[in-house]
Amino acid sequence: MAILGKIERYLRRYDMPRTKFGRLAVNDPRLVDDLRNGRAPGPELCERIEAQLSRAPAAPGQGDVR
Repeated sequence: MAILGKIERYLRRYDMPRTKFGRLAVNDPRLVDDLRNGRAPGPELCERIEAQLSRAPAAPGQGDVR
């Protein structure tokens, strides 16, 4: 599955804002928007994204805790 599809599922599953995911994954709040607009991530970026995808917030619905 394409990396963007995995991210979209993660965002829905954990009710996490796209900007928070980008910050957590690669310290870039625009990551998801850039990927949606055609940005092609390199291997290192994909590894960092996959690492975040393997981690989960404390509980579903906790993605927006500040």
